[in-house]
Amino acid sequence: MTEVLTRADWQAREQAHHERVDGLLAEHRRRSARAIKHPVEDFLFEYYTFRPYQLRRWHPGHGVVLADADAWLGERFHVAVADGVTLDTAAILETRGRTVTQTYALLSAIDARRPQFGCFGMHEWAMVDGLSVEQTRHPQLGLRVAPEHVSATLREVGVRCTHIDAYRFFTPPAKPLNHVTPTRENQIELDQPGCLHVGMDLYRAAFKLAPMIGTELIVDCFELARRIRVLDMQASPYDVSGLGLPAIEVDTAPGRQAYASAQRELAEAAEPLRKRLLERVGVIAALGAAPSRPT
Repeated sequence: MTEVLTRADWQAREQAHHERVDGLLAEHRRRSARAIKHPVEDFLFEYYTFRPYQLRRWHPGHGVVLADADAWLGERFHVAVADGVTLDTAAILETRGRTVTQTYALLSAIDARRPQFGCFGMHEWAMVDGLSVEQTRHPQLGLRVAPEHVSATLREVGVRCTHIDAYRFFTPPAKPLNHVTPTRENQIELDQPGCLHVGMDLYRAAFKLAPMIGTELIVDCFELARRIRVLDMQASPYDVSGLGLPAIEVDTAPGRQAYASAQRELAEAAEPLRKRLLERVGVIAALGAAPSRPT
């Protein structure tokens, strides 16, 4: 069903979006202006390809008509309709239909699974196994434990990572320790809703389908991804005390219990976002499955 927003309504939403994103990114922009790195928060703009200016650019997404919005006709994939201007989703699907279909299939598979919480964040430990501090991805942080302790912990706790985009950064000695071998081909079989990286990747799934997915939902996913990234680094062997973050010592039984509890909380926060995104992607995927243009 098409939603029509008056000029006052869509401008208010656009302004609210700008203020929200400006607040979220204020510290990031301050650090960037001074060339100050932040290994936790910078990850969201270094690993993911959605830039801050893209996150700030408001769009209502598929199925919304903006009244009195002729200026939007200068934006790519926007067309005039009876009540105003809307996104030409059919035109976008001509080149991005496969991405929509794949995203819908992956989100559907994840949503149908029970979450698992037995990994205890060992993926970050597996990324530094056998490395000196200088060889790690964040040498400026240092490690809170000795490299030998990293290796011993991995072998004592075990490695049960199911996500390809964590596993692919494992060091060579850590990869054989994992109980499965995640690949891009078996991702749809292995991804599960308890995984921190799967929760973070809701943000990637949302922005990859912009502007068909509205930026308000994209920012909701961004906020969750940032929360998840903080936990990810707190449970890592890195020393995050200099960032004002307490370590979650998953090399101890109480630490693993604390991690699993936080992991459950984040999985619960991710579930409604996944369902909202799945519903939106499903609507768009259905358009691609049916003829939308005269031949």
